[in-house]
Amino acid sequence: MSMTATPSGVPEQGVSEVGVQGGVSGVPGQRVSAPDDDVPRYAPQWLQLREPADAAARAPELLDPLRIRLANRPGRAGDLVVHDLGCGTGSMGRWLAPRLDGAQHWILHDRDPYLLHFATVGAPHAAADGSRVTVTTQRGDIGRLTADALAGASLVTASALLDVLTREEIDRLAAACAGAGVPALLTLSVVGRVEFTPADPLDAEFAEAFNAHQRRGELLGPEAITAACEAFDRHGATVRVHPSPWRLGADEADLTAEWLRGWVGAAVEERPALAARAESYLKSRLAACAAGELRVRVHHSDVLALPRPTGGAA
Repeated sequence: MSMTATPSGVPEQGVSEVGVQGGVSGVPGQRVSAPDDDVPRYAPQWLQLREPADAAARAPELLDPLRIRLANRPGRAGDLVVHDLGCGTGSMGRWLAPRLDGAQHWILHDRDPYLLHFATVGAPHAAADGSRVTVTTQRGDIGRLTADALAGASLVTASALLDVLTREEIDRLAAACAGAGVPALLTLSVVGRVEFTPADPLDAEFAEAFNAHQRRGELLGPEAITAACEAFDRHGATVRVHPSPWRLGADEADLTAEWLRGWVGAAVEERPALAARAESYLKSRLAACAAGELRVRVHHSDVLALPRPTGGAA
């Protein structure tokens, strides 16, 4: 992943409206990598499509304790310096920067230069109080982030990132934030629960297969929130968690349809025996979506970790 999105269904892969395509990853939103590049790519169209749902889902309840911490940070006379990990097209900055006071400098991290371009072009220009917001980009592997790399930082943010990390990477992230004394606001991690209205007897089976797909290799998928809370707690941080579900209805039909294709496609990739039932299941679900009759709640959680301040934090 560009480390920005989990469930998707950009119709470059996965499941079509009438059947399962073979030989292509069903990972939501993923584009095929270049032959000489093993870095997963994610389609900006998908990230743009999900941005309004992401913005509506993120937990504003975590912002007041964050604002208090930032207002009392050492060196608070300077600009806020925010590291946005796995920034994708920059949706986290567009959501958060206008909700924080004071001049801000955002450092946008992603492994995909294509997405970094979109993030730069669409970057916010003003904070909540009208102060300036500037951005720079940094391409690299955020799984190797260190406390030294966060020297001078005021805040670390990420969106839909934790569930595509390993336990080791999450612990490294918590250690880096703790070592630098930098708070972290990590939003929209999937927790493995999806609710459909109306329900279908196959919902649970596809959900279970999708969750297994998210745990492929050493990735944590739905267990990432628990792992992150434990890791930050071990490193001495105060941790707060708040639900941040997508609530998809008739007004989000395009997003729901794309998400469904990718969600079912990933489930079938994980458990090919589902392919025989996937075509009719997906066709029925897409028809209900097009008719404005389908409601979906995709559960996520947001985490705010407040490590002990250090003299090195900005």
